[in-house]
Amino acid sequence: MVTTLMDPKRYRKAKLAKLYHLRWQATEVNFRHLKTTLALEMIAAKTPAMVTKSIWVHLLTYNLLRTLMWDGTAGSEVDALRVSLQGTRQQFNHFRPEFRHLAPSHQQRGYQTLLQAVQALLVPFRPNRSEPRVVKRRPKPFPRMQEPRSVLKAKLVA
Repeated sequence: MVTTLMDPKRYRKAKLAKLYHLRWQATEVNFRHLKTTLALEMIAAKTPAMVTKSIWVHLLTYNLLRTLMWDGTAGSEVDALRVSLQGTRQQFNHFRPEFRHLAPSHQQRGYQTLLQAVQALLVPFRPNRSEPRVVKRRPKPFPRMQEPRSVLKAKLVA
């Protein structure tokens, strides 16, 4: 590992190793969550402005879910990085319609119930995990759509 943190008394090897593993979490797992869990793999927007908006909305959603995960584990022994992002997203979507019908006096209790549900969604502890960079799903045997749908439909009829 290459670092500019040179003071061995201030920056212990074990602490640097822990930071290195957290870096893996940030680069591999969190980007995968953005792409797969939050469906940012394919952006349907056609203009640069809409692509930018789509990315910002996904980042906002990601930060909202991470905030729920941190709030749900605050004051407990559970590490927020062990909470499932996908499970948090599912719980949030499950609770969302309920929040619309809650009286203002019951909203805090509803939020606490959501946080308790989120806290229970733990993923197994998997230290030093590494995954191969491969595509799991096989491509479809059909050609890619490279013309407008209306043109392709017209070719079918002709």
